[in-house]
Amino acid sequence: MAEVTAVRPLTGAALEAALDDVARLRIEVFRAWPYLYDGDLDYERKYLQSYRDSDKSIVVGAFDSNRLIGASTGAPLIDHSDDFAAAFEGAGLDLSQIFYCAESVLLSDYRGQGVGHKFFDLREAHARELGFKKCAFCAVQRPVDHPMRPDNYRPLDAFWRARGYEPLPGVVAQFSWKDISEEAETKKPLQFWIRDLNA
Repeated sequence: MAEVTAVRPLTGAALEAALDDVARLRIEVFRAWPYLYDGDLDYERKYLQSYRDSDKSIVVGAFDSNRLIGASTGAPLIDHSDDFAAAFEGAGLDLSQIFYCAESVLLSDYRGQGVGHKFFDLREAHARELGFKKCAFCAVQRPVDHPMRPDNYRPLDAFWRARGYEPLPGVVAQFSWKDISEEAETKKPLQFWIRDLNA
């Protein structure tokens, strides 16, 4: 196992400087189950533009010396409101009070060292400092009998619940991307999870 030497928050110029490396990590890590994402750098750069545009966004970087080997991102949910408005319609939540914890990606050689918890710890601390009341994220839903599901796959539900997150009933976003087994993009459902930062 390779060693993670540092996990630290990146904002402002440091965040912007890291985004191309974040894009490459997303492409590599999300090829695996359950995302099966067939990504490209041009799309990633456009996707990550919202983190450049938001002065309240954060990237938490995991490093092996000076090499970025993992990252998690976060920004106010209202900065993604066009993407998520339909999912949250009728949920009775004030989206301006929710901080969105987006992806967490970590190269497989560096797992099992507590980085996942640090990713959440630092993003939640950032959200509290900015005055947000809740944190939320979403996770792709795949059929249990999906032909590409690994036999040894363990869902992260227990990890998320231990951190105080619960699924939001009926709050499911629809996003399109091309799976590594597909010829074209198809829509996938992503379930939102949420926690109260004051709990």
